[in-house]
Amino acid sequence: MAPTADYRVDPDGVAVIVLENPPVNALHPDVLKGLFDGLKQAHQDPRVKAVVVTGSGKNFSAGFDINQFQKKSGGGGIDNNINDAICELLEGGPKPTVAAIQGVALGGGCEVAMGCNARVAAPGARLGLPELQLGIIPGFGGTQRLPRLVGLQQAIQMMLTSQPIKESVALKKGLVDAVAPQPELMQAAKKMALDIASGKLPRNYSLQRTDRLEPYGEAIAIIDFARAEAAKRARHLQHPQLCLDAIQMGVARGGMAGLKKEGEAFAAAAALDTHKALVHIFFATRSTKKVSGVTDAGLKPRKIKRVAVLGGGLMGSGIATALLLANVDVVLKEVNQQFLDGGMSRIRSNLASRVKKGRMSQQAADAAMAKVKGVLDYSDFGNVDMVIEAVIEDIGLKQRIFADLESACPPHAILATNTSTIDIDLVGAKLKVGGH
Repeated sequence: MAPTADYRVDPDGVAVIVLENPPVNALHPDVLKGLFDGLKQAHQDPRVKAVVVTGSGKNFSAGFDINQFQKKSGGGGIDNNINDAICELLEGGPKPTVAAIQGVALGGGCEVAMGCNARVAAPGARLGLPELQLGIIPGFGGTQRLPRLVGLQQAIQMMLTSQPIKESVALKKGLVDAVAPQPELMQAAKKMALDIASGKLPRNYSLQRTDRLEPYGEAIAIIDFARAEAAKRARHLQHPQLCLDAIQMGVARGGMAGLKKEGEAFAAAAALDTHKALVHIFFATRSTKKVSGVTDAGLKPRKIKRVAVLGGGLMGSGIATALLLANVDVVLKEVNQQFLDGGMSRIRSNLASRVKKGRMSQQAADAAMAKVKGVLDYSDFGNVDMVIEAVIEDIGLKQRIFADLESACPPHAILATNTSTIDIDLVGAKLKVGGH
């Protein structure tokens, strides 16, 4: 499906605009064009009393389409034309607008929601402005509207940490106006929109609000403190300071002046090497999840039900404990009974520590301990799915162990080593087949 925004007018006189770009409704330029075209249509249609904006599927919108940052220079083509359209069509047009938010409303998605005259969220919704993670700042008015909705201190914290908030916190702080169960979300948003249109509820313009901004002197002190903290935590990074520049301009000169400064600061941040590097890291990280011939071949991971651990020392017992906590059966092998008893004791102590800290019940610890079997030979290795070697760093010893494992384990078993210093090709140099 091509990115777009679906438009319809319901019998109750509410125009519904649905952001369509699955799975997270990223704000591709075509989605934004569809949104603004739909708003123009709604404002001109005499049948329409109010507008509800929502997202298709499980999410409102995860933000601006980050792929645009690779295709275009200067912040993916974001400019003041988008902010102008949000102000004139979404926030200030003839018909009131309400955002119906499910799933995530992040970055540009959250900014679109804040551009509406009111917001209704479903349980589980998350809202935030994480743009600084990509070396840029909010560019659709977020530096101005968020402080006016939740207060300066909360807004700065959300932007500088890039941490979203849940719908319950958003309701308490003023970022959303109501929470409605998912099946009732659209109806609640439409009712609110119609109530605003009829005058039963006030129509709020986020960019013009000042009631939640701290007094000027206190506001400047908050910004100065944030600057100092950002300088400590993000040394030599300019974009957090550029974000604060835009916020401060809005506090000092008003929302429209703040929007102009936001545009300048966004362009400055988008031109920095920091932005280019962080976008590169984002896509490079995603590409590691795509391996030709593997991720595109429809392969399914094999279930690991039973794992053997060689060596019950500190590392081996810790690995065995982690496997037990993952509900995997464990075979623990040692060279003699004394070492085996020590390894089993360490596992038991690890589980007991979790019980003491309240992280698991004694019953669960006993059940986990029952899933480990201590052995002194390879007779129980015939049905393991994986072996993890955790013996001392001795090349000769490890090579002998892996040669023994090749004959003792089934052909599908994965043979792994916990070595921290030895080349694994050298460890497996004496394997006959090498397919493990």
